[in-house]
Amino acid sequence: NLCFFGRHSMLPRHVQRLGRDWITHWNGSQILTLNSPVSSCMRWAGHYPPWASFPLPISADFSANWRFPPFFGPWRQFQNSNWHLDNYTQSCCFHLPNPSMKSEGEEPLTKKRRLSGQDDTSTPEQETNLSNQKEVSCLSVAENEEKHGSKKGTIKRHWEYFCQQSKTMKISKKKGSDQSSTGSEATFDFTVMSYNILSQNLLEDNSHLYKHCRQRLLFWTYRFPNILQEIKELDADVLCLQEVQEDHYRTEIKSSLESLGYHCEYKMRTGRKPDGCAICFKTSKFSLISSNPVEFFRRDIPLLDRDNVGLVLLLRPRFHCKANAAICIANTHLLYNPRRGDIKLTQLAMLLAEIASIAPQKDGSFCPIIICGDFNSVPGSPLYRFIKEGKLNYEGLAIGKVSGQEQFPRGQRILSIPIWPKKLGISQNCVYEIKQQQKEENAGEKLEAAKPDNPQEIVIASEKLSSKLRHHFKLSSVYSHYFPETGIPEVTTCHSRSAVTVDYIFYSAANDDTAAQPGAEDSFYGGLKLLGRLALLTEKDLWTVNGLPNENNSSDHLPLLAEFRLIER
Repeated sequence: NLCFFGRHSMLPRHVQRLGRDWITHWNGSQILTLNSPVSSCMRWAGHYPPWASFPLPISADFSANWRFPPFFGPWRQFQNSNWHLDNYTQSCCFHLPNPSMKSEGEEPLTKKRRLSGQDDTSTPEQETNLSNQKEVSCLSVAENEEKHGSKKGTIKRHWEYFCQQSKTMKISKKKGSDQSSTGSEATFDFTVMSYNILSQNLLEDNSHLYKHCRQRLLFWTYRFPNILQEIKELDADVLCLQEVQEDHYRTEIKSSLESLGYHCEYKMRTGRKPDGCAICFKTSKFSLISSNPVEFFRRDIPLLDRDNVGLVLLLRPRFHCKANAAICIANTHLLYNPRRGDIKLTQLAMLLAEIASIAPQKDGSFCPIIICGDFNSVPGSPLYRFIKEGKLNYEGLAIGKVSGQEQFPRGQRILSIPIWPKKLGISQNCVYEIKQQQKEENAGEKLEAAKPDNPQEIVIASEKLSSKLRHHFKLSSVYSHYFPETGIPEVTTCHSRSAVTVDYIFYSAANDDTAAQPGAEDSFYGGLKLLGRLALLTEKDLWTVNGLPNENNSSDHLPLLAEFRLIER
């Protein structure tokens, strides 16, 4: 009974006051909340197709989840907590925080610092990416609201697409039509998801990261149905999953995905931690050419003492006019340790070398490449720039600055030149040494002709070259990492200690892809055109539903989803 305190005058006076204050607070906002009509227009204006709906929950059963405030606790703290209306008007709904979310005073200090300063964040990377996103999001909001209703109390992730490619694969997929087009250009549309599903073992070993969560939401028996439901709803043609626990993969995940029409390939980590990476693809869209696991641990190399892994698949699209068409899909989870950028760069070089050995075609060009994963590096960091730009001069670079994970890096040691020993068998161009030697032998006469007269110049040139990493792929990022309208960072992971972007989908862009950012200068005789992507969220959005994991989203990472068109000429 909400009037409990008012009807019992024999209660102590300070308890009666507490009751009246609480009733006033309740009547002033929450009754309005429960009895007022709520529009279906959510915070994100845009396209909400049923297959891309992504609910972030606010419990409809308010009374079941509400926790009574402590009688003798700090009542002012309760009054100042996040029980408030947010943008409540007739045309847009408000967001009621999950009752289990801590008040502002109880938030982790690191999260409070980020929230107070994130709106002022601005980087050169942001400015570059803003200019590349001019063609995004041109669908009418009103048209979508008529077609797709949205559940009350949820945050939807909307589908962003590039206007020139507004007719997406989903239409032709429902019709079951062959996507090969006639003429000089053949196309093939498909979707790719990258998703760190949070290994249960790692969750339990790092429970301090999930203090904001109710305990029952952290059990695997609760989490797995939610994760599987997300995968069903997003319905990607290719899944790149990280932190896939081996026993769960063997007993539940593999069979569940196979029942959805996927073929699964899996590589477990080589150490004690029983998780790994999986790539799963729909057999109705692709056939497997080869599966190539990559182990980053090397017993004979002290630098490579970590058990992270990668997985590289070569897939052949079905319903395609060219019999030799192929797509290279890579998936990895790089080392977390912010202070070991030397290991991160070496692991990345090993993955790129494996891709370079698998992706070449008969004409000397590379087949289209997609690299997914949790790179444990933030946008704009040296590791990120190396992937996108195809080159990195690491001379004088501190190992703690490679990934950009720490604002004030603790790893101050400068990267050695070269980073990894020669016996690894991988060159500074991120290819296996055997292939590099073959290229050098073929170009031997040209090198001899261009040889400088002064031997000292050769030594100096060699020293400068040794601190430069390169790779031969023209890669772009599916996501821009900042929202164009506000400049606020996108977030792919959110827990008690951190809310940042560390997950990516990189792809080799076709020459006419308007969404592509500048990359390496290698030429492709085709490539991938980005048609659309599932929008990410801000840290503020995620904390309105108590961060991650939550009731409907059972990992501490968001799934990334992109739609591509394969173009061959």
